Amino acid sequence: MARYRKIPVEIEAVQFFKIGDHPAVLADDRSRTGFAILTLESTEIGQEVTPGDWIITGIHGEHYPCKPDIFEKTYEPV
Repeated sequence: MARYRKIPVEIEAVQFFKIGDHPAVLADDRSRTGFAILTLESTEIGQEVTPGDWIITGIHGEHYPCKPDIFEKTYEPV
């Protein structure tokens, strides 16, 4: 099996704690945490966001949440 390395890409990210921290996070009473974000993969039902998650803006302007431990292992400040 061939191995590949992810091409370095700079991203924008904001750590979410409450409504207002990022405009893409919405109140959603269907989720366990009460917060959700629409992603490319979840256009009708938002993807759940937990306070402390990082909200990443992808290379196409899309938004998606990332758990803090994964964010720390994957990204570094530039």
